[in-house]
Amino acid sequence: MKRIIFLSLLQFLSASLTYSSFAQSAMNNIPGRKTVSLNGRWGAIIDLYDAGSGKRAFWKDLKPEKKTDFYEYSFENGPVLNVPGDFNTQLPELNYYEGSVWYKKNFIFKKVPDKRVFLYFGAANYKTDAYLNSQTLGSHEGGFTPFQFEITDKIKDGQNSVIVRVNNQRLKDAVPTIGFDWFNYGGITRDVDLVVTPESYIKDYFIQLEKGKNNFIKGWIKIDGTNKNQTGFVEIAELKIKHKFVCDSTGAALFAFAAKPVLWSPEKPKLYDVKIISQTDTISEQIGFRNIDVRGDEILLNGRSVFLKGVNIHEELPERGNRAYSKEDAELLLGRAKELGCNFVRLAHYPHNENMVRLADKLGLMVWSEIPVYQKIEFQNPAAQQRMNNMLKEMIARDKNRASVIIWSISNETVPSKERNANLSNLAQLAKELDSTRLISSAMNLIKYEKDVATIDDSLCSYLDVIGVNEYYGWYKPWPAAPGEMIWKSDFKKPLIMSEFGGEATYGNHDTLMTASTWSEEYQEQIYKDQIKMLKTIPFLRGTCPWILADFKSPVRVHPVYQKGYNRKGLLSDKGLKKKAWYVMKEFYESMK
Repeated sequence: MKRIIFLSLLQFLSASLTYSSFAQSAMNNIPGRKTVSLNGRWGAIIDLYDAGSGKRAFWKDLKPEKKTDFYEYSFENGPVLNVPGDFNTQLPELNYYEGSVWYKKNFIFKKVPDKRVFLYFGAANYKTDAYLNSQTLGSHEGGFTPFQFEITDKIKDGQNSVIVRVNNQRLKDAVPTIGFDWFNYGGITRDVDLVVTPESYIKDYFIQLEKGKNNFIKGWIKIDGTNKNQTGFVEIAELKIKHKFVCDSTGAALFAFAAKPVLWSPEKPKLYDVKIISQTDTISEQIGFRNIDVRGDEILLNGRSVFLKGVNIHEELPERGNRAYSKEDAELLLGRAKELGCNFVRLAHYPHNENMVRLADKLGLMVWSEIPVYQKIEFQNPAAQQRMNNMLKEMIARDKNRASVIIWSISNETVPSKERNANLSNLAQLAKELDSTRLISSAMNLIKYEKDVATIDDSLCSYLDVIGVNEYYGWYKPWPAAPGEMIWKSDFKKPLIMSEFGGEATYGNHDTLMTASTWSEEYQEQIYKDQIKMLKTIPFLRGTCPWILADFKSPVRVHPVYQKGYNRKGLLSDKGLKKKAWYVMKEFYESMK
């Protein structure tokens, strides 16, 4: 057993350090470290033709020195953008902009001997190039996961300048690819911090219950720096635990110890103050302990069967109509899910900001976290697998200690093919290697239909713990039979989450014709009533997740009267107002108490 655990640790550490991008794998738990925030107002250049990446080299930030000197760019006296925040909603001319925007921030820093300094980004969409004091730091690809650059030897004592180019242009070979159904918010959309660490610091750790055991904690520690052979302790004072660990020559240490924690659950989301103490560093963290598993077609939380009462959420705040990012935004979004009666949320279709999962820990909301492998991905492109792998690694690396996260999802609505099946089965295997304590799922929408029988037969399900199905009876597909008479079958004895269902309605639009073309609240309400009739007949159903919490921006939704650039499937309007369907789902969830 010890040998197997050790190989799993080596696999994780190796996987987490072999990115194709130039950015370094990000350290864990930024809130628990010494940081200097670079959030706030940044100077900006809108680079429509991407001129600054060539000979003009905006990142050098050159200033005229001689009479004949001039430069056709300047960060001074130009646009100013808030960080974090998408650039699209900050300036009218950037509303639908897709391309490069350059950011600049001046800051003063006091260097401390024997300390390392990192420039950490919570996320930036989609391709990022970073520079410090006119020196290249590196690049990162992907819009929803963190990355960092060590700047210890580049940062100066006193005045410094960081310049960042972010390009959100949709690309055919990117992840996600061109045709996605949400707004392509660009810019530095999450926090930017300077992180100060000891020369040898605790870079990463994994502390969770052993799979299948509620009284045994296992994990590992990884120290980065020149002094890797360290001893230390994992301390959980409330449980009277102070467990010693010893790092090997690579800085890695395994540990395991008995414990009797109060188990985390939606009813009692207990979190413990955990300290990781090495000879050179100390990290504080709040961690909940719980077990999630499957048995046949059941989902088990701490050994007991659980039904996931969920809702899908996009990282967009209805009231402001922009990318959500703050603690306050998370409180609004997850607070509404709790008000609906949820114990579960699907964060679609990409990893949301860290405030969301940390607050879910505190609120007792179980989480489905997903990478943006969404429709039309070029699975035949060898580079696609590497991009997907990187995003999966970065998602798991950030949130692997969150009790709320119970499902890693590897894709949404992909078309079966030899290449797709190979890519996604590899992703499922990689997810298991990186984290064997959670469930693996994927949302599928291609189901075999024969009259009133719907059969789940996608071979991808063989690699999943939980099956996710997106179906839109009553909206994209007419009901083949009365909702209560529909029959669902599966070629796999596994639990099913109905991961999407619903229909569109414009808030305040009322009509009694009960047809989709009216876009009425009454028609959407009836879809939900019919769905619930059908859902109650599926014996292996273990979760429901209506699409979606609130109307969200989507440029592909162009109806000039009813959509106006919004997907109107929300239970809430784009202003946060409740539609009639909201009350149908709320009543359904309350009836299950």
